[in-house]
Amino acid sequence: MPSADAESSMGRGRGAADPASAGGPQPAQRPGERAVSVLWSFGKCLATLLPVYLAGYFGFSISLVLFGLMIYMGWKHSRLEKVMRLKSAMYLLENEIEFTTEKVLRTKRDLPPWVNFPDVEKVEWLNKILQQAWPFVGQYLEKLLVETIAPSIRASSIHLQTLSFTKVNLGDKAMKVVGVKAHTEHDKRQVLLDLYVSYAGDVEINVEIKKYFCKAGVKGIQLHGKLRVILEPLIGDVPLVGAITMFFIRRPKLDINWTGLTNLLDIPGLNAISDTMIMDAIASYLVLPNRLTVPLVADLHVAQLRSPLPRGVVRIHLLEAEELTAKDTVIKGLIDGKSDPYAVLRVGTQTFTSHHVDSNLNPQWREMFEWFSLKDVSSGSVHLRLEWLSLLPSGARLSEVIQRNQNLTSKTADPPSAAILAVYLDRAQDLPMKKGNKDPSPMVQLSIQDTTRESKTCYGTNSPVWEDAFTFFIQDPRKQDIDIQVKDDDRALALGSLTIPLARLLDSPELSMDQWFQLENSGPASRIYIKTVLRVLWLNEDATPTTPSPRPSGAGIGVGHGGITSETGAGGLGGGAKPQPSRPQHTTPDPEFATEGVLRIHLMEAQNLIAKDNFMGGMVKGKSDPYVKIRVAGMTFRSHTIKENLNPIWNELYEIILTQLPGQEVQFELFDKDIDQDDFLGRFKLSLRDIISAQFMDTWYTLNDVKSGRVHLVLEWLPRVSDLPRLEQILQYQHQQSYQNKVVPSAAVLFVYVERAHGLPLKKSGKEPKVGAEITLKSTSNRTKICERSTSPRWDEAFNFLVRDPRDETLTVKLSHSWGQALGSVVVPLREVLGQQGLVLDRWLSLEGALPESQILLRVTLKILDTQLAVCRNPSDDVGGEEGEHVIPKWDPSHLDLRHRPGFSVPGDHASVVAQVKLSIGYSIEESRLYITVHSCRSLAACSKDGADPYVTFTLLPDKKGATKRKTATKKRDLNPEFNERFDFDFSLEESTQRRLDLSVKNSVSFMSRERELIGKLQLDLDQIDLKAGVTQWCDLVAETN
Repeated sequence: MPSADAESSMGRGRGAADPASAGGPQPAQRPGERAVSVLWSFGKCLATLLPVYLAGYFGFSISLVLFGLMIYMGWKHSRLEKVMRLKSAMYLLENEIEFTTEKVLRTKRDLPPWVNFPDVEKVEWLNKILQQAWPFVGQYLEKLLVETIAPSIRASSIHLQTLSFTKVNLGDKAMKVVGVKAHTEHDKRQVLLDLYVSYAGDVEINVEIKKYFCKAGVKGIQLHGKLRVILEPLIGDVPLVGAITMFFIRRPKLDINWTGLTNLLDIPGLNAISDTMIMDAIASYLVLPNRLTVPLVADLHVAQLRSPLPRGVVRIHLLEAEELTAKDTVIKGLIDGKSDPYAVLRVGTQTFTSHHVDSNLNPQWREMFEWFSLKDVSSGSVHLRLEWLSLLPSGARLSEVIQRNQNLTSKTADPPSAAILAVYLDRAQDLPMKKGNKDPSPMVQLSIQDTTRESKTCYGTNSPVWEDAFTFFIQDPRKQDIDIQVKDDDRALALGSLTIPLARLLDSPELSMDQWFQLENSGPASRIYIKTVLRVLWLNEDATPTTPSPRPSGAGIGVGHGGITSETGAGGLGGGAKPQPSRPQHTTPDPEFATEGVLRIHLMEAQNLIAKDNFMGGMVKGKSDPYVKIRVAGMTFRSHTIKENLNPIWNELYEIILTQLPGQEVQFELFDKDIDQDDFLGRFKLSLRDIISAQFMDTWYTLNDVKSGRVHLVLEWLPRVSDLPRLEQILQYQHQQSYQNKVVPSAAVLFVYVERAHGLPLKKSGKEPKVGAEITLKSTSNRTKICERSTSPRWDEAFNFLVRDPRDETLTVKLSHSWGQALGSVVVPLREVLGQQGLVLDRWLSLEGALPESQILLRVTLKILDTQLAVCRNPSDDVGGEEGEHVIPKWDPSHLDLRHRPGFSVPGDHASVVAQVKLSIGYSIEESRLYITVHSCRSLAACSKDGADPYVTFTLLPDKKGATKRKTATKKRDLNPEFNERFDFDFSLEESTQRRLDLSVKNSVSFMSRERELIGKLQLDLDQIDLKAGVTQWCDLVAETN
């Protein structure tokens, strides 16, 4: 980037050239000016070489010179980028209509801010007012900086007594409001406005400190953000609005182009630090929860407007994460290591950091944070538990809340908060004077337990007005106090103190006090005006789910999704002599409990795999040693390896418990086992949604990304029934089956919900235990969380197991203190569950090896896994037969061909599988346009030995000029391609219904190629589709015929 001097010299050069271009003679340069120019060039060269000379003279390493050169180049590059960003933004704002009309609208993705939407309104009239008033805003800012701010800065330090603003110019580019959204439905006494602000200005402000010959400044600023403006309260007198409150909902985007000495802030490394510090300073005043409030009338409670009482509190439990990326790798990633993860939660200006877990890709934090409720709080692949705590203006349920909080599990030192306290610090009067009868500069320190907040400082007055607000989380209001210290700004001179027990608030109406308080250790008339409001944090369990889905285990997968609550039984924490009758008699699991399903995958065989073990550079063809990897829901299964076989037969069975989530897929990959690195033999993936819809699939699947190969699978989404007679038929079938991986098919799935326990024994030391429960079925074991010290713990956790034979298996639940001292156990034979109505056992069970009153509340649900393969009905047996049913014989490799399998109609090799294309077609009323999305194709016919290079092209008929012709990208060597491309058409709804979709799937071929080009066609009348609702479906393609 040229310097300012260079720019000015360039400007002079251009100015000098103008007369010459106009035909006038160019004035000759004076000898003195030529001498100064030569000396200036010589000085710059000398300044460039001087660091190299000094480094050699003092014996420094050349690396210092190279390091300085690297810093200089980084600074120059960073500064050039910043200037280019500023110029681009200014150009875009100046030519917005032209740019968006010619370029942006062609992509049909974005619309300019001057396009009107029902939600966000255009305010060009406001932008015209801002543009017209911008020079006068600059005059006001110059007057403010020169006459008010500069004298204050000079008076604050002796080193800044020569500071002055040499230039203040806001430039010609005014701030723009690109859209406004009004909210009037929340509160009738206020108006909420969301202003989308964009500013890319040529502002120039220069500062000089003559004493130190320092010059600094700003030349160009970018600011983009969403500013919320609240007009409240609305009053029945002029100016109709009591105050204006402004804040950014999120941190705005800020970019500053520095000049002078502050150019150093553009050095790489410093630029990020400086930008962060500036944004933190802005956020401390203007980013939620901080607000800037401007009162328009007198006698307003500004502090309450600046920090209103929240509507509720969000409590976030950071529980765990799964399958994190290993970052601590060895030998440049050849050997995978682990990571030391920690989590950072940001809300507005608040940041919470968890502790780090060493060497763990599946860490568990079990930590808890609290803050005011904000929108758009995102989460990644971590397990969070969210609780919405409403604010109660009464202390009637305080004891219940405190008792419940003592059972919440957390690694933090303090228990969860039971209440929230808002302190509105208004003013003080008649504070004592300093020595020499000088006015003090008072500030206030408010402390509750270990938390201390400070107010702003009011300089030179003994009757300060602060109008500040503070918020504290309270663990037990019955035992905590507010300590208020009024001090001088040097924090050494105490001007008064006050202690308010929070128990006084519990006896006050609506848990609030609004009054003057007499200060202690102060003057006789010294007093302070404070308003305090206490609210109890209450979790409404009737409206909140009480358990999450089960966590991923060896048998299945679950997704935690918020809402776990924890409370103690009515008997208290100590455990009574016997269970209280007020305890719930049945569990209250989440509605999603026991909704998981079971996917059964029968990996049968493969054919025509690629030979990877070649010899003599491929001249001698060998074979492969194939095996299969199956990935689903974060779990991976691997088949055994079959040596030297291009048509392997595996005959392996896999069963997985899955939660039905949108977008889940089952991925299959084939590899050739080698000594060093395994070779790739192909892949394909299936949508879990398609499997669930079909229930049963017995199909050959073509391998993708390879020349040849296909895999034979039998997939079944097992229905869950409670029909006990059906169990005998399923057990008879499964005992007749045998698989290479020695798996016995499951006959049922077991769901266990562990809610709570009661009356557990104390530890040997007499303290209450930290209780955890371990649930075991055969060799599969799962553990709950460990509750904090209590004899009546509550877990609210769910688990699931696959059951081979429920008549012979037994469920065991063991309780212990931190997985050490045993606290009791219970054994539940599954045969007992078979005798329950609906195959559900839900009650309190007595614990063995514990106290007589020790019990645990469980729900055990058994679901029988039905299968279409267990029994096939023979039509000839329906008349006069004994039962008309026969069990399919056990699997025999000689009957792999589906044409030989009884009871199923599967096309032979001569019958081709129907090719399909997946489309989404609909009409957007808001955008007034028709959209067509081409998602994917499947089962396309190969056009050569390498498969095909498919793409999709279509036209909306009638179309004489081909204006609606569209084409997707080409997918290389893929018979099941995925496109996911959307196409929009500016048609009315009536015009859209009159169109006919003419679609073709083609193979991309060269000009001289003899390969077949057309793969399949589709024609569809759009009047047959409900365009307003939209539709997504697979459509059959018609193959090319002669």
